[in-house]
This record gives sequence, structure tokens and C-alpha cells, in this order.
Amino acid sequence: MTDLSAIWPPLGLTLTTPRLVLRPIRDDDIPAAVEAALSGISEPGRSPFSTPWNEFPAEKLGPNMAQWYWRCRAGVSPEAWTMLLGIWHDGGFIGCQDIEARDFATLRTVTTGSWLRKSVHGRGLGKEMRAAVVSYAFDHLKADVAESEAAAWNEKSLGVSRSLGYELNGVTRSAWGGIRQDVQMVRVTPETFKRPDWTLKVEGHEATAKYLGL
Repeated sequence: MTDLSAIWPPLGLTLTTPRLVLRPIRDDDIPAAVEAALSGISEPGRSPFSTPWNEFPAEKLGPNMAQWYWRCRAGVSPEAWTMLLGIWHDGGFIGCQDIEARDFATLRTVTTGSWLRKSVHGRGLGKEMRAAVVSYAFDHLKADVAESEAAAWNEKSLGVSRSLGYELNGVTRSAWGGIRQDVQMVRVTPETFKRPDWTLKVEGHEATAKYLGL
């Protein structure tokens, strides 16, 4: 049987680091993603997301995640795209690393976001998966800038950014889940990126790039 990636090429993209495999989330992966999220991502009442989806009750969280994956997948086009990459470590699903762009052909800029289940926090996996998508963005997509953001109190996320060479890029004030937050913006370029001491393995890029009009 023909694999679905032959019809929708981004599903064939795979990024491999020394400890992780990153690839687009398929429908069969959604139950594992929901289970990982339900196991806990952050401290209760301290969601790192602008919409605190991880604090939804189980009966709402699962459908919300599935709809989000389907919506992002359906919306991918050369003009605007969001790729949601599942993270596998030792064969288990542990989180998600997304990379998105708007008007990429002109702006050459990507934005990233991520989450990891609490049981694997503190092992440097967040840094490894961010390094993977930034390396992919610069070396394969030929991006000029990678941007991210975090609540000003989220020192763990900002620490990952600093360790990879991101520079502060201003503070904005937003309502996250109905709560006023100062949000720290950060950006990194190929010149400031602190590259890992390993080489990223990439499969399926050519078909993905063609689909994205690159």
C-alpha cells in the first residue's frame, strides 16, 4: 500500500539527533500525544502557553489536541505553514516541537514552540530538540532568522534559548489564559547560533521543500 507521505510529503520528514527522533504527528500518534500531555507538562496554575490547553480536563484536552493537529496539517501551504513534530525518545512519545512560518519566501523567518512531558524534564532534551529544528531551518530551509517567545517568568525556556545563542528581542504584554503576562521575545541567526556538537540527520527534506514551494 502507498504510504500517506507519497500523497502529503511533509509526513515523510524525519529529523534524528543522538537521542531523539522528530517527525510530523500522524493520526495514529495522537493517542500517545494526548497521554503524554495528560501525564503533566507544567506545574498546576503555571501554564507556559498563551492558551493553557494543557490544563483542560481530559474530556476536552484530547479532542482539542486532535483538532489542532488536523487544523495545522490542513492549513499547510507555501504561503503559511505549521509543522507539528512529535518527539520520540527511547521509543516513547515525549512531546512536540513545532516550527512555523508566514510568507517564508520573503521573510526567511521561522518561529518555534514546544512542550515536553514532566517525566523527562531536566535531561537536556528540550535543548536538543530545539537545536534540531533550528539546524534544520538554517541548513535545509535556508532561513535567516529563528524566533521564539516565553513568559518572562519561564526561566527554563529562556535558558534553553540563551544556551543556543538566541538574543533578547523585546518584551510585549499579552493576555495568556485571561492573565496579564510579560512575554520575552528572542531571536537567533546562523551567525549567533551555538551549534550542537552532533550532526543532524535529515530524511524526506526534498519532497517536503518542494511541497512548501521552496
